[in-house]
Amino acid sequence: MSDIDNCTHDCSTCGVDCPSREASGNNPADFLEEPHQFSSIKKVIGVISGKGGVGKSMVSALLAVLLNRMGYKTAVLDADITGPSIPKMFGLHGKAGATDSALLPVSTKMGIDIMSVNLLLEDETSPVIWRGPVIAGVVKQFWTDVIWEDVDFMFVDMPPGTGDVPLTIFQSLPVDGIVVVTSPQELVSMIVTKAVAMAKMMDIPILGIVENMSYATCPDCGKRINIFGESKLEDTATKHGLEVLAQIPINPTLSEASDQGLIELFDGDWLDIAAAKIESMLDK
Repeated sequence: MSDIDNCTHDCSTCGVDCPSREASGNNPADFLEEPHQFSSIKKVIGVISGKGGVGKSMVSALLAVLLNRMGYKTAVLDADITGPSIPKMFGLHGKAGATDSALLPVSTKMGIDIMSVNLLLEDETSPVIWRGPVIAGVVKQFWTDVIWEDVDFMFVDMPPGTGDVPLTIFQSLPVDGIVVVTSPQELVSMIVTKAVAMAKMMDIPILGIVENMSYATCPDCGKRINIFGESKLEDTATKHGLEVLAQIPINPTLSEASDQGLIELFDGDWLDIAAAKIESMLDK
């Protein structure tokens, strides 16, 4: 196995003359890619999770909708290339447009700009069977080759884990902060630790933590039921010095809106604190 195969992506501890070092001008921190010359993006927020199936895409969509309702231009860059679900949540089934030199995002009914691999495939149900470097390259192109016009907040729906694509995003995009999404199971707290550690290693500010599928409410008596047992959210947040931004319940209406492409019509105040914190980033 070559030295490049063993790359830790930390040029400060490495003497190999690889393409990444040469491209960065021998500055290990200088991996940022420029957006398209006609793009304007004020803040970039990554939405991450240590594992799949915790509702990261749902949180990305809901935050984009909430900030849009607050009067801001929002966008979602769907970086989960092999599991893209953002277009379906917003009821988008068309194809992204293009000019001679750029791709154009698809706008939802409420004006949220979306770019996802599903908006480029001939058949949106076709599997994306690509290797890591190709997937990472596509994510970069969603930043460099797409014209994002007058975006106040871009939410990057990241794939789960701490692999190639999250690393590419942290190094290539000017991420202003991240939201960590988790669920109540005790196992997840260990996975969260990995995601938080990666963010800290990459020197990306962590805005806080959101627990999805936190509880269910009995439709008859209103009692709160902890489906997955007692939440470890407070313990996990305290352990890492994170702010708890939201606890989202298991909500059939929300799931139905997502499945029907009507996520923009959701009704709930679970993420209001998170939206307010993100809004305050424009003052900094």
